[in-house]
Amino acid sequence: MSRYWPFHARIVACVLLVGGLQLSGCADRPKGVLTPVAETEPSASKVEMIVTTTRSHAANPGEMFSGERAPTAAFAEITVSIPPNNVRKVGEVAWPKKLPPNPATDFAVIKAAEVDRKGAEVWLNNAVAKSPDRSVLVFIHGFNNRFEDSVYRFAQIVNDSGAHSVPVLVTWPSRGSLLAYGYDRESTNYTRNALENLFQYLAKDPKIKEVNVLAHSMGNWLALESLRQMAIRNGRLPPKFKNVMLAAPDVDVDVFRSQIVDMGDPHPQFTLFVSRDDRALAVSKRVWGNVSRLGAIDPTQEPYKTELSDNKITVVDLTDIKAGDDLHHSKFAESPQIVELIGTRLSSGQTLTDNRVGLGDSIVAATAGAAAAAGTAAGLAISAPVAVLDQNTRENYANHVDSLGIDTPTGIAGNKAPSRNCDGTDSQRKAGCNR
Repeated sequence: MSRYWPFHARIVACVLLVGGLQLSGCADRPKGVLTPVAETEPSASKVEMIVTTTRSHAANPGEMFSGERAPTAAFAEITVSIPPNNVRKVGEVAWPKKLPPNPATDFAVIKAAEVDRKGAEVWLNNAVAKSPDRSVLVFIHGFNNRFEDSVYRFAQIVNDSGAHSVPVLVTWPSRGSLLAYGYDRESTNYTRNALENLFQYLAKDPKIKEVNVLAHSMGNWLALESLRQMAIRNGRLPPKFKNVMLAAPDVDVDVFRSQIVDMGDPHPQFTLFVSRDDRALAVSKRVWGNVSRLGAIDPTQEPYKTELSDNKITVVDLTDIKAGDDLHHSKFAESPQIVELIGTRLSSGQTLTDNRVGLGDSIVAATAGAAAAAGTAAGLAISAPVAVLDQNTRENYANHVDSLGIDTPTGIAGNKAPSRNCDGTDSQRKAGCNR
């Protein structure tokens, strides 16, 4: 493997200079940020949410759930403390730099308790009873999100949008790595039935008067497939499903056409957030046969303009918005104007990752010739040179080397992810436990 490094070092330079990605190193985040803190900050705001997940339990209690798949859905009540606006920009997740978090300056969890299905139903009923319009907001995160990423991002969206709907987080088994694109995609399919079950429950609960859905990136595939499945099973979608907001959807435009047809008419009000400079969707387009992704279309061009109009789909074009991550894939949550627009829309009754992206992961995503090789030996070869230096890439790299059953290149063996407590189960071996 070492003989490839000089060549791939040049690839790194080309990506940085020609691709223009701002891949500056970021400080490592501490593990276990979901461990509740004892101290609170009087001026901090609080977001209470109910969580349903198809993830397996994590070995570290402070992480709660891992990126592996569980046989049945689990539930949790989580309360996130968010520091005052004078120490944090709207759209920003203030990740703690050390543990325990400081609620005066950091996002901090003050409650994180797993509950059974009945406990989740009781929590939801009590929260809906206190809601001004008895509405709920279901958020489905995207590709490359760990459990804590989805919790903090959703808390930020709820807080910054000012939406008063009851927050319901749906989090599916994502391994939190750009190299795990294929695994994450299959995990959305794995979660379809669980999400439809949630939708069916919300539809039947007479206390809930309105359901709004917000999905991001690959989470849109999960949301749309579950809605489609529900519509086919029931003959239509329930009228209480008012808004479906599709942020940077990593969905084939041709498939979306068929999904809309299968949902029937009338269907919820769809709002589509697109950005033609979304680099993550540009890579996805190459992976999926060069077919346009829904979140990167030009809504002013045909056939999209007419089709969007015929289906009464509202489009918000974020191409000129200067916000979000280096891949321009998180504008919907990080732009103050857009996140406030979402809250205004929901609160008025009208009919949107934090990611651990390693430098090596970004190189795989930005190098067109390697896009289809993500998660394979070829993809690992490209990220190998920076895996020695970059902490985030190193952890992702070690896990993928382990899952592929190949030897770790010289120079990285001593830099694999730290050993974990393993009991020898398949799920832990897949998660990269040292053997």
